Amino acid sequence: MGGSILGNRVIRKEDPKFLTTGGEYVDDLHHEPLLMGAAHVTYVRSSVAHGHITNINTTDALNAPGVIAVFTGDDLDLAEMPAAFNPKAKRTLLARTKVRYVGELVAAVITETRAQGEDAAEMVIVDYDVLPALVDIEEAMTSTNLIYEECGSNVVFDTTTELGIPDNTGDAIFANCEVVVKGRFINQRVAPCPLEVRGSAVAWVDGRLYQWLSTQHAQGARDGIMAALGLDVSQVRVITPDVGGGFGAKIGPYPEEMLLGTLAKKVDRALRWHETRSESMVGLGHGRAQIQYVTIGGTREGKVLAYQMHVLQDSGAWVDMGTILAPFMTRTMSSAVYDIPVIEVRTTSIVTNTTPTTAYRGAGRPEATAAAERAMDMFAAEIGKDAVEVRRMNLIPKFMNKHTTAIAQTYDVGDYELALDKALDAANYTELRAEQARRRASGDKKQLGIGVSVYVEITGGVPPMGETAKIEVLDNGRAVVYTGTSPHGQGHATVWSMIATEQTGIPMDMIDLVWGDTDLVPVGGGTMGSRSLQQGGAAVNQVAIELVETAKKLAARLLEANEADVVLDKDRGVFHVAGTPAVAKSWADVAQSKKIDGGLIQEGRFTAEGPTYPFGAHVAVVEVDTETGKVKHLRHIACDDAGRVLNPLLLEGQIHGGIAQGAAQALLEEVRYDADGNPITTNLADYAFISAAELPSFEVVHMETPTFLNPLGAKGIGESGTIGSTPAVQSAVIDAVSHLGVRHIDMPTTAERVWLAIAAAK
Repeated sequence: MGGSILGNRVIRKEDPKFLTTGGEYVDDLHHEPLLMGAAHVTYVRSSVAHGHITNINTTDALNAPGVIAVFTGDDLDLAEMPAAFNPKAKRTLLARTKVRYVGELVAAVITETRAQGEDAAEMVIVDYDVLPALVDIEEAMTSTNLIYEECGSNVVFDTTTELGIPDNTGDAIFANCEVVVKGRFINQRVAPCPLEVRGSAVAWVDGRLYQWLSTQHAQGARDGIMAALGLDVSQVRVITPDVGGGFGAKIGPYPEEMLLGTLAKKVDRALRWHETRSESMVGLGHGRAQIQYVTIGGTREGKVLAYQMHVLQDSGAWVDMGTILAPFMTRTMSSAVYDIPVIEVRTTSIVTNTTPTTAYRGAGRPEATAAAERAMDMFAAEIGKDAVEVRRMNLIPKFMNKHTTAIAQTYDVGDYELALDKALDAANYTELRAEQARRRASGDKKQLGIGVSVYVEITGGVPPMGETAKIEVLDNGRAVVYTGTSPHGQGHATVWSMIATEQTGIPMDMIDLVWGDTDLVPVGGGTMGSRSLQQGGAAVNQVAIELVETAKKLAARLLEANEADVVLDKDRGVFHVAGTPAVAKSWADVAQSKKIDGGLIQEGRFTAEGPTYPFGAHVAVVEVDTETGKVKHLRHIACDDAGRVLNPLLLEGQIHGGIAQGAAQALLEEVRYDADGNPITTNLADYAFISAAELPSFEVVHMETPTFLNPLGAKGIGESGTIGSTPAVQSAVIDAVSHLGVRHIDMPTTAERVWLAIAAAK
């Protein structure tokens, strides 16, 4: 018998296509019959951050070459839609009376070609009664200049009112602490910057809307579009081609996509829409955007006794997903990996005249970890102890069967000290500190910084808590796996095939994956929150096991044997009677025998017991030029425990991508606005997007602590690299200049900020 395929470095099945013919994205649908002759949609976007619309003049645009139609919100008689997370806030998909951020949609231009649309959109003249813009979160929180008057405040979600959590912002919990340290940390706004910007195409066929969409969740997008258009589930089919990155920002549909069906019906044409990079930078949801007021207290020996945080979450100009990440992710994960007896966290979400915020790789968990790790560093500096030893002293001890924190979050399994030790050993931490001491003693202008972070996160916690799967075996013995998850780079085709092969013996190259089509997979939870393997993969595993049992019954009839005597030889992919391997029936034989009854199909649903809690430790090493403030990222060591690893190659790919994005936030990335709410980072020349040139080779340390919450033992890995890397890199930069008196530098730790911090400390 051969060994298990699971746990091996299996090369991605997806890669040959992407490396040869290339993927087929929304903008590549040139041969789709339903889209032949499609017209193009270009949206007119608000050029002011806050103001009342007094007039929209479309006359010149309507007379421009190639223009088919121009629509405003009034032309379409669009109704107001309430926000999901605060129904008092309402908007129309095309702004009718008021605009609230630069980039908000105010009109739609339909043309024969895309270039004609770009020209015509500039001819739409919009007059505004401009209102003061609110960009600063704290100013917006107290301002009487309301972005949504019906809300009565710019505070749109607060845990003290929405969740009934007491407003614990006093110092009583620190009464017995010998040392108390306070900090104000900025977890800055960032842009997701997927390689593929958004795009969509629509066609009406016999009263039914077909919509192609770059999304992480076809079924969720269908439901959002359906609701916006007042249709039922049978009237909408969403099809997802290849998706060039999502990072959380492509989970749900946006106004641009929800309007296309209405526009197509108005002009009786199939339509295409594709945004530019600059549109993406202001239209695609942004991430992070928190101010954190943190207080930490404990003994002079280093034991932390109390931790308090007030998170101000910037929702941007709509009460969307970003609004609830602080209360339901940052707050719940605020204990991090530490055994802190008393924790108080309040979160306040505030609307501003900026692009709405949404989930971005990690979605609230990186923010929680960044706050906790920065607090630990400042506490250690205050008592004059090594930050690693203070962490070690406060880690939750190893547990293999649930641990509930002071903030009432119940983790599944954890061995945080081992992860820390593995990362430190791989980094050769003692030698790094010795080299740092040598540089400091010599007064070297280039100082070494070492940053350490230990983290835990929650994965698979986004409803629904489970996933569907279906496997069909064809007459020729090939198998088709249908999944409700939605890959956009993760390698689902490879791993789902590995799982099916493991249970059935059908070779991987004879297994195909179907996803992202709501007719073929009507129910599915999509890909977000690192849920796919532990729920979607577990569903495939469960259905594959059930498929084998069904096939054994059929094979027993063909072999004229008792079902109990039939075995599956996975190496050969055949069924035979135990002890008589020469007489066998293949999967093709079994499938053909079921053809008259509709084919050999097995489907089912895996329901998860609960979310899982991956953890790990990162060590970042940087070099800082103390004369210029320039930072060079020299080394990065990552130990990320995602439970049982099914394919180390894919695991490492996820970690590498996560580290790159986490380091980018720590070092470079920041969405910025001027005082009038004008975005000043609207392209990749102004927005400091990281490249391989700014990054070292990553050193991955493997560790596996399987969870008991699913049969695969797997936990999520898609976001872990982002969560561990950001605080490690920020900490390393500060550590490099801490001997000069620097205690904190907000992200991004640009050369200017580092230089200014050094100058201020002097």
